[in-house]
Amino acid sequence: MAKFLVKKSAPLNGEVKISGSKNAVLPIMAATLLTDENCEILDVPALRDVDVMCELLSCLGATTEKELDNNRINVRADGEISSEAPFELVKQMRASILVLGALLLRTGHAIIHLPGGCAIGERPIELHLKGLRALGATVDEDQLLKGIVDARADELHGATIYLDFPSVGATEVIVMAAAVAKGTTILENAAQEPEIVDLANFLNKMGARIKGAGTDTIKIEGVEKLHGVSHHVIPDRIEAGTFMVSAAITRGKILIKNMLPDHLKAVIAKLRECGVYIEFTDDGVLVDGGRNPLVSTDIKTLPYPGFPTDMQSPFMALLTVAKGPSVVMETVFENRFMHVGEFNRMGAGIRTEGKCAIIPGNKALKGASVVATDLRAGAAVVLTGLIADGVTEVSQIYHIDRGYEHFVDKLKGLGANIERIED
Repeated sequence: MAKFLVKKSAPLNGEVKISGSKNAVLPIMAATLLTDENCEILDVPALRDVDVMCELLSCLGATTEKELDNNRINVRADGEISSEAPFELVKQMRASILVLGALLLRTGHAIIHLPGGCAIGERPIELHLKGLRALGATVDEDQLLKGIVDARADELHGATIYLDFPSVGATEVIVMAAAVAKGTTILENAAQEPEIVDLANFLNKMGARIKGAGTDTIKIEGVEKLHGVSHHVIPDRIEAGTFMVSAAITRGKILIKNMLPDHLKAVIAKLRECGVYIEFTDDGVLVDGGRNPLVSTDIKTLPYPGFPTDMQSPFMALLTVAKGPSVVMETVFENRFMHVGEFNRMGAGIRTEGKCAIIPGNKALKGASVVATDLRAGAAVVLTGLIADGVTEVSQIYHIDRGYEHFVDKLKGLGANIERIED
């Protein structure tokens, strides 16, 4: 298995360009199944999850043309589409469930094993199924008990649907299904993430009639047919936030290009509370972590526009060396403190109490052998390795490969002392 060797580095300095959003491109790729015409997706990041989604679309019957050197993918689903997603692919990536609504519309039948992905807690798909049932689908309950979604629908029709929690995945699946359902769908307590807006913009380009994406109420007027389009994916806000933290934690100065600051208001506010200087310029966002002392702050993860759960572990890395104690409250995923043990191997001294992690701060960290317990935690332990004495060996880096394009190259371009070792 490959691993990273990370050594204490000088403050990171320079420029970095943010890649297209992983969490935006995957639902957009799934939505290409809604038309039999060619869809061109641009600014696609070269990631393992994108590879898996391409393989999944191909296995379902679509033709995929991948040019990730040029960050471009073409998808054309003009042939016979299979109703069953192969388990070998689905188990690798939770986003596989995003094809559920599209398969129902194309084939009237969808069979998908409950998907894999990062082990950060229970992420049930009951809200996805609640929405599809409201639209007219039936779900085999016996199969569901075996971990298999077996759904059927002769046709889908509009409905008013209230989500008990603003689930991103459920919002995406329901919006895709409702786009070509008969009648009008009102989705209440919908997720408001920028990735939802990007999906809605993609679908609207295809001829859908979606209003309200980015708010808690989305109105979808079903249309008979969608057509092919060309679409640029939005920048990855979590990658941008990770590089903002990298400047802060190493006391460096980085100009971050191709970043949309409005997507990271909560993170920017918390970084400023910690003493990090941030300036919006015509060229990008300048982050200076060495101008002021780093001080502690408390964070609480919430659905967008609150502090993103995906930024919790990278931000916790910063808090381990900030002056004063901090409290991190995780309200989205119950198992998202697995990285605490890895930080503590390096001397962070963090303790957890239920949904809270108490970080004493002001710690001198030491290199250790650590594990990337999930995608974002993997990036977080790399950041701690950049400021820890000695060498930090990070294993299970396949998690990081799933969500950060050219991570090592980008860090090295900023002056980081990091190497990828292929075992």
